[in-house]
Amino acid sequence: MSPSIPDKLFFKIGEVAEIVEVEQHVLRYWEDEFDFLKPSKNKSGQRLYQKKDIEMVLEIKRLLYTELFTIAGAKKKLKESKKNSAQLEFAYNREEFLAWKKKLKQDLNSILKMLDR
Repeated sequence: MSPSIPDKLFFKIGEVAEIVEVEQHVLRYWEDEFDFLKPSKNKSGQRLYQKKDIEMVLEIKRLLYTELFTIAGAKKKLKESKKNSAQLEFAYNREEFLAWKKKLKQDLNSILKMLDR
C-alpha cells in the first residue's frame, strides 16, 4: 500500500523522507543518481519537492527495495517506462486521421466554392 501524499504544492526534504520512509541522505543520493529526480530549490537552497517528485521517489523505492533492482537496473526500467508512456501519449488511429483529413479538405473546398460565387 502506497503512503498518502498530503495535498500541498511543495514539500521539504524532511517531509518527503517521512512520507517515503527513507533517510534524507538516501533522497540526496537518489537525486545524484537519477537525472529526472531534480527538486527545485528555494532562495536559501532548501529542496522543494512537488507531488510528482514524491511519486517518482516512491517508484524508485519500490524498484530498489521491493523489486530488488540495482541502481543501474532501476534507471533503465524508469527510462523504458518513461519512453513507453511518451509513445502512448502521441499514438493515434491512422484511419480516423485520414478520414478526418479527407472531410476537412471537402469542407474547405466547399467554403472556397461558396466564396467564389
